[in-house]
Amino acid sequence: MLEKTTRINFLYDFYQSLLTPKQQSYMSLYYLDDYSLGEIAEEYDVSRQAVYDNIKRTEAMLEEYEEKLLLFQKFQERSTLLTKMKELLNEEIPSKQVLLNAVAELEKLD
Repeated sequence: MLEKTTRINFLYDFYQSLLTPKQQSYMSLYYLDDYSLGEIAEEYDVSRQAVYDNIKRTEAMLEEYEEKLLLFQKFQERSTLLTKMKELLNEEIPSKQVLLNAVAELEKLD
C-alpha cells in the first residue's frame, strides 16, 4: 500500500495541472493530508462513495497520463543514473568511459 501511495503522490506531483480543481482537492486531501473518505465527503457535502469514485477515476487518469508521457519513469531513470555517476565519482580512479556512457544515457532521456 505504501508503494502505491508513493507512486500516486509522484504522479500527482507531475500531472496535477492536468486535473480539475475538484480532482486536485480530493487527491491532495486524501493522499497528502491523509484525510479519510468520510472526512472529505463531509467537507464537500457528498457521499463517501462519490469521493471514492472520484479518487479512483483520478488515479486511473494519472496512470494513463504516465503511460503516455512517461515523466515519472524518466525521473526515476535520471535519479538512478545520477546516483550511479555520484558513486563513480567517489571512486579513487573513476572510469571516464563509464561516466561518458552515463551522461549519454541521461541525454537520451530528454
